[in-house]
Amino acid sequence: MMSENLPANVVRFSGFADTYDQYRPSPPAVMVDVLTQLARVSRAGLVVDIGSGTGLSTRIWSGRAERIVGIEPNPDMRHQAQVEAQKLGLVGIVNLEGTSTRTGLADCTADVVTCVQSLHWMEPEPTFAEIARILRPGGIFAACDCDWPPTMNWEAEAAYSAFMSAAHEMEIRLGVSVGVEHCRKEQHLERIKASGHFRFAKEITFHQVESGNAQRLVGLAKSQGGVATLTKHGLTQQEIGLTKLQDAAVRTLGSEPSPWYFSYRVRIGIK
Repeated sequence: MMSENLPANVVRFSGFADTYDQYRPSPPAVMVDVLTQLARVSRAGLVVDIGSGTGLSTRIWSGRAERIVGIEPNPDMRHQAQVEAQKLGLVGIVNLEGTSTRTGLADCTADVVTCVQSLHWMEPEPTFAEIARILRPGGIFAACDCDWPPTMNWEAEAAYSAFMSAAHEMEIRLGVSVGVEHCRKEQHLERIKASGHFRFAKEITFHQVESGNAQRLVGLAKSQGGVATLTKHGLTQQEIGLTKLQDAAVRTLGSEPSPWYFSYRVRIGIK
């Protein structure tokens, strides 16, 4: 999900690809409509999804582009993407090993380049240079991120946020994520503008409605890299705080699915 100069970031996403794909949300379908309109095409010739993970953000382009290429350096994530695409019988999607600074793709060939839930793990300047290289003139780049947690129940949301804050502090205190680097998502638009590679940039907001229950809230927590890292270092669910979160989730959400509202912020740049 990031540059080859940040190997710890790549390793961070190993070992839980199935959990990630099961519990994470899919990007909103309307994003495809907006990006193709802004790229001034009715059907994209080539869409490149950098930091494509398990393919959640490539699969939304199925049937809407001639070619869809996911670029992902983590082998676990890339394998899961291939498994899911085959399971769904999707065609036109290729998952390639690569990084945000070395995609291996030709110059000026992409109509759309996306980074969904991934740009903050990448080195901004060389990443923007690579994106600009593979985009055709008039092509569009979009960095898409959702706000955590989704809107569904204020008590469950508060429990999730408290859990994630404590897990982050534990990760730092135990020193289990040495070498992991990331940048602030809220600065994406500023960096896109400052890169000099895009003649127009703005932020768009979308929302996506999915369903969830107590099991999904706990699964969503387990899909976070920091939580997975603590688990891989031998900490129990009780030590991490997952047991307490599960108790709160069962009490507030139960087992019956209810609507979950995921809010997305998409920062775009036109080459």
